[in-house]
Amino acid sequence: MRSEASILHLDLDAFFAAVEQRDKPSLRGKPVVVGGVSGRGVVSTASYEARRFGVHSAMPTHEARRLCPNAAFLSGRFNPYRIASAQVMTILKGLSPLVEPLSLDEAFVDLRAGGVTDFSAEALTRLGENLRHEVRETTGGLTASVGIGSSKFMAKLASEEAKPDGLKIIEVGTEADHILFLNVRAIPGVGPATAERLQRLGIKTVAELREATPNELRRELGNLTAEWLTALAYAHDDRGVSASREVKSISTEDTFDKDLRTLEELEPVTIRDAIMVAKRLRKARFFARTITLKLKMADFTIHTRSRTLLGAVDSDETIAGVAVSLLHEQHHLLANGIRLLGVGVSGFTTQAQEALFEISAARGDESRIELPQATVRHSYQGYRPGDDVTHDLYGPGWVWGTGRGLVTVRFETAETGPGPVRTFALDDSELRSTPVQMAEKGDPSGPGWLEE
Repeated sequence: MRSEASILHLDLDAFFAAVEQRDKPSLRGKPVVVGGVSGRGVVSTASYEARRFGVHSAMPTHEARRLCPNAAFLSGRFNPYRIASAQVMTILKGLSPLVEPLSLDEAFVDLRAGGVTDFSAEALTRLGENLRHEVRETTGGLTASVGIGSSKFMAKLASEEAKPDGLKIIEVGTEADHILFLNVRAIPGVGPATAERLQRLGIKTVAELREATPNELRRELGNLTAEWLTALAYAHDDRGVSASREVKSISTEDTFDKDLRTLEELEPVTIRDAIMVAKRLRKARFFARTITLKLKMADFTIHTRSRTLLGAVDSDETIAGVAVSLLHEQHHLLANGIRLLGVGVSGFTTQAQEALFEISAARGDESRIELPQATVRHSYQGYRPGDDVTHDLYGPGWVWGTGRGLVTVRFETAETGPGPVRTFALDDSELRSTPVQMAEKGDPSGPGWLEE
């Protein structure tokens, strides 16, 4: 344990929704839900206005619509999120060379490694408030909650208690008392499954965890988990801040509005997702040896199938070819209905190796996978709520909604203030998507993307 509060945790408040409110003035102060917008979608982020109605992340979109029908439901835009995240990470790297991003919207910072020597409450308060101010100014109004403590556990707990838009410092020497009556879910690594096991032992709070005997914890959780929880129950956490996070896999998924049951429907999705993954793989300057196909059935059971090549690849055609081959190997499942399909790669190297794998061998008499000519969406057919568009007469705006051959657009930007709403035919030649890299649904250095 550190003898001073020298680890900082920053968490951007309701990040995806906050970026949408920043860029869409008409949504400021109103409920916004970002995630999959179909009935089978899942909420990624809800604004604090939406949370007051009970909407939260990981909630099915149809349930969120029931709780908050007047919210703006947006599909999300990765590029603005990535840009804002990069701005914040740059600020944090100005504090210390040791910054550990956990996702696009949160990171740990080792203040001691950054040369900070004054860890008094007054000095840390100034540092934290200056950081929050700089984030707000640099990102155009995004707010951050900041926690500072003697360990990662304490720093993250402090930022949670500071939400939204606040600063909390847990003083050295108060850690064990601070967590005494918290729910065990506050302990890092305690998820629903572990919490359920603890509850079987009658343990719901940290205080009750401290009273448990080592033997009963080991029987229920295993030696390593029992030791880990026992230490954290007394706020003992010596994990350091690591500036590098190893990338272990890259993947993308699609959840369908209705169950798909044929190869003709699923092959194009498989190829498209494989191309997205291959592009991200090349951007990360990796080559992958293992390709995985994931299928979620109508009854929510999940089937995954992987193939490890004798070499490492990064090409669209090879990854798509293997993914389609894996799909064909599971054709017997299709009649039951496919709710979700995902393609992923793993087993990374930094050098290409001869693949020694022929797509034709897995595809029978077919020797080539026909790839789409483009992975960037520009056509009107792909309009989604929240997408950026441009009209020749009205200028830039965003998609309010689509249906019955029409698309409704609100013409405004972060700089203009609330703007007018206009409706057009979907094939209006004067309306087009603002060119963005829609194929990039995630980033090797960040979190997975939202389910759509």
